[in-house]
Amino acid sequence: MWPLVVLLLASASCGSAQLILNKTKPVEYTICNKTVVIPCFVSNVEATVLDDFYLKWKFGNENVFTFDGEQRSSTPGKNFSSATIVPEALLNGTASLKMDRSDAVPGNYSCEVTELSREGEIIVELKHRVVLWFSPNENILIIIFPMLAILLFWGQFGVVTLKYSTVTKEKTILLFVAGLVLTIVMIVGAILFIPGEYSTKKASGLGLIVVPTVILILLQYSVFMIAPAIGMSSFSIAILILQVLGFVLSVVGLRLCISECIALHSPLLISGLGIIALAELLGLVYMKFIASNQRTIQPPRKAVEEPLNE
Repeated sequence: MWPLVVLLLASASCGSAQLILNKTKPVEYTICNKTVVIPCFVSNVEATVLDDFYLKWKFGNENVFTFDGEQRSSTPGKNFSSATIVPEALLNGTASLKMDRSDAVPGNYSCEVTELSREGEIIVELKHRVVLWFSPNENILIIIFPMLAILLFWGQFGVVTLKYSTVTKEKTILLFVAGLVLTIVMIVGAILFIPGEYSTKKASGLGLIVVPTVILILLQYSVFMIAPAIGMSSFSIAILILQVLGFVLSVVGLRLCISECIALHSPLLISGLGIIALAELLGLVYMKFIASNQRTIQPPRKAVEEPLNE
């Protein structure tokens, strides 16, 4: 009788002992993640060799990854080529799945673990969380400062063309064309630089906003040199130096921001753009001040020779 009781107890314990998989909260990943890990943990593993394990990860009805311990074979799914696990970790109850972010698809993933005659399954939800590259206020400032700088340049252009009639038509056309091209490039950059996650498109738009500001330095210099009453005075040189400083800061900030999924160095970029706009404002105020103290300069007239009295 005792052998029968022992046999019944052993069979009962063996039949009721299923694998217990720990429940986990939904897993989130962002654009900042290079890889995504979906956890799966078994709390009552007893096997001591990998031959006793069989693991299958599924996304809906689609196979994501399969591991056959007896064959020592790992097979990623068709659309999840980067999916992998650490086989040896199964002995410690870890069946977590790892894959590249590019293969990760939000949704429910099922982890099915088999250990000899015991098995268990758990469903883990994978979510994608949006992380903004720049905050809304930073997006506004990045667009406003360069646009303000361009508007201030057009103000300087108006002062030069209206106050100093000695400026040749060719120089006026050259300034107008350069300013127009810069304006168009800035508008295109602002359109591409829409709020949201980091992307190559947004990075290109930011580049079109920041890099062309070097043209504003050249235009500022040209305006100072064209205006007869200004030239390269100490104040105009200081304005140009300030503008160059702003450009350097903005380019360095651009380089640092593009290398990260979250723009941690945005204050440096925004400060540079703000300094460029400030330099344009000082240039306009300086030109208006000088122009207000000057009478409109007319082209020189030929002297009329008076007839000699005989």
